[in-house]
Order: sequence, then C-alpha cells, then structure tokens
Amino acid sequence: MLFTIPKPLRVEHEELHNQLFKATKEEGEVGIAAKNVAKILHNHFIKEEEYATPPLGLLTDISKGNITEDMKSVLTMTDKLIAELPHMLEEHKAIKAALAELVNAATKENKPEYAEFADKLKLHAQTEEEVMYPAAILVGEIVRMKFRN
Repeated sequence: MLFTIPKPLRVEHEELHNQLFKATKEEGEVGIAAKNVAKILHNHFIKEEEYATPPLGLLTDISKGNITEDMKSVLTMTDKLIAELPHMLEEHKAIKAALAELVNAATKENKPEYAEFADKLKLHAQTEEEVMYPAAILVGEIVRMKFRN
C-alpha cells in the first residue's frame, strides 16, 4: 500500500524549504547561518518524509474504523520511527541551536523576516515532537493491535 503524506504537511514542508532556500541566498551572516540550518535540516526532512509523516495519511481511515490488511505495511515505517526517534529528537536540538544563530544574525542585520521564519520552524519542530511523531507511532500501534490475532 502507498502511504501519502497529508497535503497540509507536504505544503508546510515545501513552504519551509522555500523560505530556507531564500534565506541561504542572503549575503552576510544571515546567509551563512541559513546555510548551516539547511545542512542540518536536509537529512532530517528526508527521514521525516521517508517514515515519520507518511503513516499520518492513514489517520482519517483509522479514525473511521477503516483498517485494512494492506495497512500492515505501515509497521515498517512506524517501527523505524520508534527506533530512530531518539536520534531525530537530538537532530531537533541541533536544528534549534542553528536556528538560534539564524535569529541572532537576522536581528543583527535587521532582517526580521528570517527571525520570524526561524521561530516558525522551531514551532514546527515542537509540533512534530508533541503531535506528529506520537500520532504516527499510534497509527502503527492501532494497526498492530487490529491484526495481532
């Protein structure tokens, strides 16, 4: 079964990518700080799109009680998320530290739009930690419980 990342999450990731790309094109400390954020964030986003966010595409069906045999393949992703979660949370710490540098550079160079972007990305990381990752793990656990028999 193909698991698709919910459109709102895909759009948000694309928007964050685009804003970060724009920041990396800036001159001075903002550009340097943004490039550092991009370097740290790139592999993290790949992991999220590989196994952390696709299980969320099943939430609507699961909430309606529509759990089918072909959903069992989501367990590969959710098991990987569980195994990788400590590392992903450590990556979030590194991302947040790099974003703090971006805020400092943006403040120093009077470019508030990049400080606002950094705050938006920090909030996105918090949403992942408190909502998205736990929800993806629960998707796997619900599917596992349904077919445990």
